[in-house]
Amino acid sequence: MRGDSTRQANMLLAITPDQKVPRDHPIRAIKEIVEAALVQISPALGAMYSKVGRPSIPPEHLLKACLLIALYSIRSERQFCERLEYDLLFKWFLDLNIDDPAFDQSTFSKNKERLLEHDVARRFFLAVREEARRRQLLSAEHFTVDGTLLDAWASLKSVRPRDGGGPPPPGGKNPTVDYRGERRTNETHASTTDPEARLARKGAGKETRLCFAGHMLMENKNGLIVDVTVTQASGTAEREAALEMVRRQKRPGRITLAADKAYDTREFVSDCRTLKVTPHVAQYPDTPRRRSAIDRRVTRHEGYRISQRLRKRVEEIFGWTKTVGGGRKLRYVGTARNQLWAEFTAAAYNLIRMARIELQCAPA
Repeated sequence: MRGDSTRQANMLLAITPDQKVPRDHPIRAIKEIVEAALVQISPALGAMYSKVGRPSIPPEHLLKACLLIALYSIRSERQFCERLEYDLLFKWFLDLNIDDPAFDQSTFSKNKERLLEHDVARRFFLAVREEARRRQLLSAEHFTVDGTLLDAWASLKSVRPRDGGGPPPPGGKNPTVDYRGERRTNETHASTTDPEARLARKGAGKETRLCFAGHMLMENKNGLIVDVTVTQASGTAEREAALEMVRRQKRPGRITLAADKAYDTREFVSDCRTLKVTPHVAQYPDTPRRRSAIDRRVTRHEGYRISQRLRKRVEEIFGWTKTVGGGRKLRYVGTARNQLWAEFTAAAYNLIRMARIELQCAPA
């Protein structure tokens, strides 16, 4: 029997958003971890605001909103606020009632400086990491590092000589710019849209793009992110960021660090050994002009082969970050704001991994 498409609106509903979210939904495990992390950083959140004046949007709502943007591939903060108006799962995650209105998207831009000043994204990422350590999900001895290029929120048409020379910029919304015969380098040119972005390319023969460099330090036990940083793109950015992230870790003793062939340089291997780090770096093929910086002292061990197998899991993190987390084209200008995005996105990835591990380990 065909159903009747005519519907009469209910005037009163005795339901809450919690009743509409399935009990076995992974977001419930994620929210539990998020609530515990917010309790840890609550004193820092309280220091962000004055004791007097008109109450602002709770910072917990902003942090949870940044996580939802990464988890559900929301393309902009404006779109998130629009979706918050009708998405019951979003309202439940932010502890809002069904009839609570969504906040305006300008709330993000007004509070971004406050989040940057008090390093809230970093604190939240570390709180999630500590929760993973408390659950014994992190390795303390075996790590992997890698880097990638992230397209900046700027066009090559915005690149101009630093000294102000050259032809005047063409008018119009989308002008045609001819760079034929002009040599552009980071020393002589910069983007007027994002001066911190740098001209870079993935390899020989590849196209040049305006980019930042994103770096991840992953532990090898469960593939969780233990550190993340965004820097300006350069030929040595990957190795410099790797050493800096290793220095920031609390290490019980000697650790291993897996990496690809880009890290197979004598300087990097020497710096690792100075830091009491065993470099499990993929060997660069020996040629008359270049030889690998590591030898049989490292490669003969079974641990080296295990590190080389597990290090490829970091590519899954970069793949998720660029496709789901929205990192294929960065949304923000400058290193600081993109660092804030990277820390929230890394925290979101860890939350997904932790929730998935918990569901796998739960009794049937």
